[in-house]
Amino acid sequence: MNRLDGTEVSLVDYCGKVLLIVNTASRCGLTPQYKGLESIYQRYQEQGLVVLGFPCNQFGAQEPGGAEEIGAFCTQNYRVSFPMFAKIEVNGEQAHPLFTYLKAQAKGVLGSTAIKWNFTKFLISRDGQIIARYGSIIKPEDLIPAIEGLL
Repeated sequence: MNRLDGTEVSLVDYCGKVLLIVNTASRCGLTPQYKGLESIYQRYQEQGLVVLGFPCNQFGAQEPGGAEEIGAFCTQNYRVSFPMFAKIEVNGEQAHPLFTYLKAQAKGVLGSTAIKWNFTKFLISRDGQIIARYGSIIKPEDLIPAIEGLL
């Protein structure tokens, strides 16, 4: 996977960590969730939580910018310090393999695999097991009990 700065990263780098993987967007009504994601990251990162943000422009074209613009937006508006990755697709033939895997392992409402909107969240245990998939309207703060249980 590529970070916003172009650096290549492997999921192996996160072995032994609890992961919260999220597809994000900068121009969405749910964009303020960045604040909650950053708060959770700051609160639990020393205990082993890593939030991974994946910008996606597939929902209402709400992430139209390039890597520099996305990074600047996240830093300036929400002080995001958790890892942010290059813009990807999460649905369709061009879907990033990570999201193809996540969706197959943790289906959505009524068994759907497609991601419905920005800020869908996947919680992964330290041993790489997908614990849960959370819809867009679930606030990051609502995940605290599940995160604490994994830490």
